[in-house]
Parts: sequence; structure tokens; C-alpha cells
Amino acid sequence: MYLIAIFFIVIGFGIKYAKMYFLIAGYNTMSAKEKANYDIKGIASLLGTVMFSMAALILIGSLLNYLFNWPEAEGYIFFPTLFIGILLLIIRSNSKKYRIKR
Repeated sequence: MYLIAIFFIVIGFGIKYAKMYFLIAGYNTMSAKEKANYDIKGIASLLGTVMFSMAALILIGSLLNYLFNWPEAEGYIFFPTLFIGILLLIIRSNSKKYRIKR
């Protein structure tokens, strides 16, 4: 679980701070005209924040396992975190909030 959390942190940092927008699915295949219609900095900030949050929750599950010898905690936290995080990213990133009106 630690590796997954570290992976999410690295991806979140890369997208949010290092401007690795090519990691955002579908963005690198858009034409320049289509890219101009989206607030990529806002989307990148959203993705980074959600990735950091997911990593923190996964680390909390691992900490519960370590401190209380409760291995089920990792699964109880990991799967809902992954499901809700991905769902949140899909819904929020496709909202009108990140589309630039022209």
C-alpha cells in the first residue's frame, strides 16, 4: 500500500506542480484549439489535490494496520478511496467549471 500511496503522490506532484499535463488522459491527444477551451491549471490542481488526498487516506489505512494489527483496514479504506476518488475526478474535471467560455 505504501508504494501505491507514493505513486499517487508522485503523479499528483507531477501534474500539479511539474506541469506534466501529458499524464492527464485525453489531454495530450487534443488539438491546440480544443486545449484552449479548458482551464488546464484548474484541472491539474484538482487532479493533484485528489491524488494527495487519496494517498493520505491509503497511508491512514496502512497506519491502522501497523498500529492495531488490523489488515482489513487497508482494504476497507483503499477500495472506497479509489472508487470515490476516481468518480470525483471524472465528475469534477468534466464540469463546466473548467471550460473556458469563448
